[in-house]
Amino acid sequence: MKSRPAEQWRLVAFAHLLVVVVIGLPGAEGRARADSDYRLGPEDTLKISVWKDESLTQEVIVRPDGKISFPLVGDLDAEGRTVEELRTELTKRLASYVQDPVVSVIVTKVSSYMVYVIGRVNHPGEFVLGHQADVMQALSLAGGLTPYASENKILVLRRERGKEVAYPFRYGEVVKGENLGQNMLLTRGDVVVVP
Repeated sequence: MKSRPAEQWRLVAFAHLLVVVVIGLPGAEGRARADSDYRLGPEDTLKISVWKDESLTQEVIVRPDGKISFPLVGDLDAEGRTVEELRTELTKRLASYVQDPVVSVIVTKVSSYMVYVIGRVNHPGEFVLGHQADVMQALSLAGGLTPYASENKILVLRRERGKEVAYPFRYGEVVKGENLGQNMLLTRGDVVVVP
């Protein structure tokens, strides 16, 4: 068990709070900030509209199986696609029913980008993010480390090609500005384990 001087602990806590204020809290009910290269996932909410056809304007949610349902088109794979890829596919399929369809697809809520922080943090749990986050930001959202956390034995667990991979994260180095490359961006489903 290692204790930190009170001043250093306050400085670390302030830095975590500052990160949360700068990046903003995840928008559980707010609009998503989705980049053009964002890949859709289950539970994401989309607004799909066809110009000059109100009956083909709907809000849809990507189902757990990764598909959406849309009038005239039926079921369509959405998971793993960009908004533009989905828009192009919808336009192509609707062309059989609507002359020169002008389709727009907007992500109104990102709910599939979830990461998990467990172990010796102040607020462990599941975090739905409306933006990309790195390990330090996820730890900040979890309220920071507890005084008894093993800060240099943190692991990021990720599924890659069906296998579980563990990436070490040495918090103490990153706080000092060293070995910053280990502060990687998290992907949906990552688990940050703080022993």
